[in-house]
Amino acid sequence: MQALILAGGKGTRLCELTKNEIPKPMVKMLGKPLLEYAIDRLKENGITDIFISIGHLHEKIEDYFGDGKKFGVNITYLCENEPLGSGGALYYLKGKVESDFVICSADAIFDINIKRMYDFHKSKHSLITLFAHPNLHPYDSDLIITDENDCVKEINLKNSKRDFYYNNLVNAGFFIVNPKALEYFTELKKVNLEHDFVNYFVPQKCVFAYKSSEYIKDVGTVERFNLASKDLQNNIVLHKNLKYKQKAIFLDRDGTINVYKGFITNSKDIELLPTVTDAIKKINESEYLAIIVSNQPVIARGEASKDDVDECFKKIETLLGEKGAYIDGIYYCPHHPHSGFLGEVKELKINCECRKPKIGLIKKAQKDFNLGLDMCYIIGDTSVDIETGENANIKTILVKTGKNEEKTVESNYVASNLLDAVNFVLGDKK
Repeated sequence: MQALILAGGKGTRLCELTKNEIPKPMVKMLGKPLLEYAIDRLKENGITDIFISIGHLHEKIEDYFGDGKKFGVNITYLCENEPLGSGGALYYLKGKVESDFVICSADAIFDINIKRMYDFHKSKHSLITLFAHPNLHPYDSDLIITDENDCVKEINLKNSKRDFYYNNLVNAGFFIVNPKALEYFTELKKVNLEHDFVNYFVPQKCVFAYKSSEYIKDVGTVERFNLASKDLQNNIVLHKNLKYKQKAIFLDRDGTINVYKGFITNSKDIELLPTVTDAIKKINESEYLAIIVSNQPVIARGEASKDDVDECFKKIETLLGEKGAYIDGIYYCPHHPHSGFLGEVKELKINCECRKPKIGLIKKAQKDFNLGLDMCYIIGDTSVDIETGENANIKTILVKTGKNEEKTVESNYVASNLLDAVNFVLGDKK
């Protein structure tokens, strides 16, 4: 594969660090220019043929990196005499790339298993694949809206009016592109990479979202720059790469995250429990992933549709996102083994492998996130959750915020609420 690194911006928001004397990609983080981090990560993934689009103070970049040989890569520069936006430089790639190529930004710190993303890209026969993930501020980010097959249906721009609940899924600014997409460029002009180029292909159903928990953060502001610098120092960037086994805290939904109200069939009944947002924020700031695993038999029983249940989860994600917290993955079982309900869905009335306390949901998450189950926890309000943890050989915590049923199995720890449970996991007993 080849790659294009976008490095032509002025970096106005980083002027405190650039002093208007160097281009943004040359700002040093822990003694190394931002652009060098991008080159190193691409090289680690076997990508050594690299194009770099340059503009503002471009000679500083060329003087430092040269032809790339001392960095173990081959660099070709695409110089923008006039600013072409985030996507205009792709015009120069026509006829220069023959196979799928990566696009990334010089002002992002990332560590991604690109092979996993590429395998996804090929399996979907995708023209353009976006790296997508939840973030701390979805309310002021472009949202990626997908179907069940991960095909992008819409990119909802951050300045759009949102009177609906949504999944916290945003574009991270990392792409794999088939060269056929370059037919979009018929002349050299200013182009926004996402809003113009990618959006042009969305109606053709050939754009897909690769959802991952791996580390990628824009460092275009001083605050984000400092946060990413700390993450690099603490090896968080490296260890989020899915080539390493990941840790997760599995969370039940009703009675653990939201107020227990029996079988919930409508999003209006979703109400977050006190301390839940703070608890999930703590998970987000840690080395653990926050993953929901939930039985939703209301679908099989005909009491709610799949769309109704999805809307409940979207409300949870929206409410958490408004407070700067997010869920890394959501898995639920729509089945129910017993018949006799008015309006039940016959094909879902089965004895499945995903209904807790069976561990089908856990196993699916394990595969998706390369989890080391011996490093994971499950937190829930019922004995079923504790049995699920025992069946999966993961550590268990019972919270007292849900059904308050009589315990039939012993958990590793009993917590008053989700924050108490998370503090126990993270070693903070305060």
